[in-house]
Amino acid sequence: MERNLPHSRSVKRTVVVPGFDPQTQPIVPLSDILLPLNNATMELDFIQKAFSSSVDWQVEPVFTESFQADSLDLIGIVQAAVFVPLVQRSDGLHLLFTRRASHLYDHAGQICFPGGRIESTDQDAVAAALRETQEEIGVTPDYIQLIGTQPGFLTSTRFTMKPVIGYVRPGFTIRPDLTEVAEVFEVPLSFLMDPANHFLHRAHLPDGGHRFYFSMPWKNYFIWGATAALIRNFYHFLSAAQSKL
Repeated sequence: MERNLPHSRSVKRTVVVPGFDPQTQPIVPLSDILLPLNNATMELDFIQKAFSSSVDWQVEPVFTESFQADSLDLIGIVQAAVFVPLVQRSDGLHLLFTRRASHLYDHAGQICFPGGRIESTDQDAVAAALRETQEEIGVTPDYIQLIGTQPGFLTSTRFTMKPVIGYVRPGFTIRPDLTEVAEVFEVPLSFLMDPANHFLHRAHLPDGGHRFYFSMPWKNYFIWGATAALIRNFYHFLSAAQSKL
């Protein structure tokens, strides 16, 4: 990314914080042994080929029900879309993330992909993801090459999150909306596609219940929750494509 030029939108919302600290919850051992992807699988040409092919694959088994969001009765559930931005760097593809502003109502301070609610004026989830990307980080659709979509995910906060995968062409400029975005950063795809960096947690909730979630800590960034689940699912898809294409 060439430079950061801040701009702003006017909406401010009240903060709602989680009922637990996601960084201190115990890690649950995973029963399956998964391998990191081959370098060739994490190249843009292969990813585009995978999405243009019919790949038989299964969603992350820990969240099979959550990944049925596309077929749910959506009464009382907020539909949202996120853009999963692939960026080419000298050491390979990276994924671009935002850290949400600390004053936001939904998921304040968390690491996310650009995205938000699907509005009535949006033609579909893809249109919503592109609009939100431009509004949040200033990347316009003419710099985005769409690749495909993946199964929607039902979050614990009753959002359905539809991931839209795309490549951000060179020459783009980041202009974060400081009312929503505190920071924009990138993580190497090779790190995120190595299951050795995926941790499953069991959170103890204030009401005595529990919740499972994945995390993928990178440097001083704690990627967790729905964002980590989408990354884990992306791994499963590419891993299946790697074995079949």
